[in-house]
Amino acid sequence: MNTSSGRPASPKASGDAAEDLALRRLREAGLRLVARNYRTPGRGGGEIDLVMRDGDTLVFVEVRRRAGAAFGGAAASVGATKQRRIVLAARHFLLRLPAPPPCRFDVVTVEDGRIGWLRAAFDAG
Repeated sequence: MNTSSGRPASPKASGDAAEDLALRRLREAGLRLVARNYRTPGRGGGEIDLVMRDGDTLVFVEVRRRAGAAFGGAAASVGATKQRRIVLAARHFLLRLPAPPPCRFDVVTVEDGRIGWLRAAFDAG
């Protein structure tokens, strides 16, 4: 993604733009935003890009942007280590609730100008 001046956008700006696209897509599908960029305190914690509500289900969403499909593309970049960090952050988020609802982990990819949505992309296992 480029800025209006034609220069490449910073990784943070590109990531934020991808999250905005993902959020718009998920809202269009009827999901409701609960939290954005939820982080656990301290070093070594995790972050969840979007926490959404899909009916009674709480959905923890990882948004990945890649310029192309090289090296497996955006979806393949959510490896075991990243999944563990997301699950850690999700568990921390759930501790704030009186009773944990059903949950799932989705991945939204932004790649080559297309948005993909992988529902239940991985489990907390």
